[in-house]
Amino acid sequence: MTLLDWLVVLGTTAFIVGWGLWKSRNESSTAEGYLRGGHELRWPTIGLSVMATQASAITFLSVPGQAYEDGLRFVQFYFGLPLAMVIVSAVFVPIYYRLNVYTAYEYLESRFDLKTRLLGASLFLVQRGLAAGITIYAPSIILSAILGWPLEPTIVGMGALVILYTVTGGSKAVSQTQKQQMVVMLGGMAVAAIVIVWRLPEHVSFGRAVDLAGALGRTNAVSFDFDFQDRYNFWSGITGGLFLSLSYFGTDQSQVGRYLTGRSISESRLGLLFNGVLKIPMQFLILFVGLLVFVFYQFTAPPLLFNQPLRARVQATAQADEFARIEEQWVKVQADKRAEADRYLAAHESGDSAAETSARERLVAVSGVADKLRTEAKAVVARALPGVETKDSDYIFISFVKDWMPSGLVGLLITVILAAAMSSIASELTALGATTTVDFYRRVVRRDASDRQVLIASKLFTVFWGLVAVAFASFASLLDNLIQAVNILGSLFYGTVLGIFLVAFFFKAVRGNAVFLAALISQGTVLALFAFTGISYLWFNVIGCVLVVVVGLAIQAVTFQSARTSPSV
Repeated sequence: MTLLDWLVVLGTTAFIVGWGLWKSRNESSTAEGYLRGGHELRWPTIGLSVMATQASAITFLSVPGQAYEDGLRFVQFYFGLPLAMVIVSAVFVPIYYRLNVYTAYEYLESRFDLKTRLLGASLFLVQRGLAAGITIYAPSIILSAILGWPLEPTIVGMGALVILYTVTGGSKAVSQTQKQQMVVMLGGMAVAAIVIVWRLPEHVSFGRAVDLAGALGRTNAVSFDFDFQDRYNFWSGITGGLFLSLSYFGTDQSQVGRYLTGRSISESRLGLLFNGVLKIPMQFLILFVGLLVFVFYQFTAPPLLFNQPLRARVQATAQADEFARIEEQWVKVQADKRAEADRYLAAHESGDSAAETSARERLVAVSGVADKLRTEAKAVVARALPGVETKDSDYIFISFVKDWMPSGLVGLLITVILAAAMSSIASELTALGATTTVDFYRRVVRRDASDRQVLIASKLFTVFWGLVAVAFASFASLLDNLIQAVNILGSLFYGTVLGIFLVAFFFKAVRGNAVFLAALISQGTVLALFAFTGISYLWFNVIGCVLVVVVGLAIQAVTFQSARTSPSV
């Protein structure tokens, strides 16, 4: 990175954090202001805050790599989200406002009992506490590898900065900083897309780039094939994605806390609907950036391994010669691939369908050879460095940024990643601190706590969870594709929590003992299915939710029948 890049990173980050702290300077002196921002935010801020909470650094690191390797079909993951926003706005938001809750789990006690409230809160703390560690670790490990930053100081530095402004400014500071961060994130990715198109060869227009990506199977945005083991298709997105979004936005305190800061029900609803309208286009933009990177590398030779420090480690092992042989083949295949890409575009422009089909077959064949070489290279890495993670899709976009973006724009896109990391981490820490304070400290430990005691406890618990996240990040290991790792983690718990809330809303006959036992059975079943089957993780949201509802109704029916038939004493 050049001096200009560093100035962009430091200047933009300092401005965003300073702006958030200044805007929230009068709101963090009371528990109400600290936890809910004084109920003053308007819908644009709420909408951008909700989007920024979900769009972590993992989104901007992993999603372009996902598109590079697998095309656009990941966008189907979000197909259920707009409908979920309508349901959450119509059902969840009015109940939370009517009860004037600080956390979503307070409602569970008023509907069921204390143990169900604590179960829901505990599931959230476990899932979100681990996710916060991944949210810090993901950008740290990749920035460390690509830019040469030391890993531990990167993790600690990022965590310390977020803890500082989150604890200092509270919920309103988080929302205000997220608004600015979201603008930087979207603007940065739009600029990236423009620069990538500009970097393409002169004869490759935007339309030709899309045609070439389609010929290589990367414009596969929608698939109606039904398959339980296929992670991304229309059916998993519209059902599993719906249930996941309902649980995330309706019951996860990191999101509930964002829209409970609204000045009215209408503002909160508009913020959620704003997210529902813009989320799919935003994800499509990020995926499309990855698609353009893929096209760019059809004409410019990409590295055999995008994780370049890993390549350097292999060169110091006994497998160095074997790896060098594959690299020699790689260079030749890349030249062949560019030639075939040019032939395909020429045939496509000629209108000769037979020539186009033949050219496409040759292009696909040489691309297959390149993919095979990448697989062989990773096998060599695995032999040279046993136990090391060879999957490098999370490194694709940041590697491209470092190697091909102009000075200044490198700093802007690094800022995008850092801003995304900070926005998600801040929401998670605020939610973890609020849930621990409200649902455990104020409810179980100190029911007579004063406002000042609650405020101090909230800040201390926020610091505690920040330290837990940093510690977990320090010991984490790279998990397959990071965006999938976070979504899998959420799907293991979200279905059960959503089931509890749906029973609470719609099945008034079911009582606390029945839903509590049903939730335990559901959670155990989902974990067993994850461990022993190949079912796509999106379906766990459906399975967990349905199990809670069905088992809860069954237990309540049996309990009611037993009570009726028991002899009176």
